[in-house]
Amino acid sequence: MKGQQKVMSITGKSKVKASTRRVIALLEREYGVPHRSRRSDPLESLIVTILSQNTNDINRDKAYRSLRKRFRSWQEMHDAPVREIAEAIRVGGLANIKSERINEILHSVKKERGDFDLSFLRDLPAEEAEEALLSHKGVGLKTAKVVLLFSLGKNVFPVDTHIHRLSKRLGLVPEKATRQHTHDIMAHLVPPEKMHSFHLNLIAHGRKICKARDPRCPDCLLNRLCPRIGV
Repeated sequence: MKGQQKVMSITGKSKVKASTRRVIALLEREYGVPHRSRRSDPLESLIVTILSQNTNDINRDKAYRSLRKRFRSWQEMHDAPVREIAEAIRVGGLANIKSERINEILHSVKKERGDFDLSFLRDLPAEEAEEALLSHKGVGLKTAKVVLLFSLGKNVFPVDTHIHRLSKRLGLVPEKATRQHTHDIMAHLVPPEKMHSFHLNLIAHGRKICKARDPRCPDCLLNRLCPRIGV
């Protein structure tokens, strides 16, 4: 009996991996293979990612421009009262929470490194770099993985709201999977060389077609792979 269950489990995993590869290919056919841009400053990427939480890209960018206009250097931002940081990023929403996180990160990095340079993370394996980022209060798993993927060029797979929703709808992860569980599963399902492409294309599809409310199922190119169709 146990042997049968193991075979079924292996077969199930193989099917999900094959489905994942098919979804990746279909999304690349529809949206293309996103260009992997030049790596940015890791600390800048970290702060921008904090600002992106619970807001859109436009307001995130406005908040970051306002922040850098108000503070000429990381040191000046580090030395400023939290309320001044909050005032500078008000347009991005949740200013009081985000300003606290930014303040804590800057103080933590300065205390640990003696400066504000996180470029050393590029030379570490992805797992070690992730642990180093997570050691700073206010940095969660998705935030750390975003920095690793976009700033440090590591092949990791961040899971945001869109990806968590679509992964469950497509049957790639269990319906009751937590965000942490989805991170763990997708890290093994997605080929390393496709993590950047799949991350961006899945988000694009979630925003355009597979929306949280009123998903446009008749227009979805993933119809034949989606277990929700016809349910």
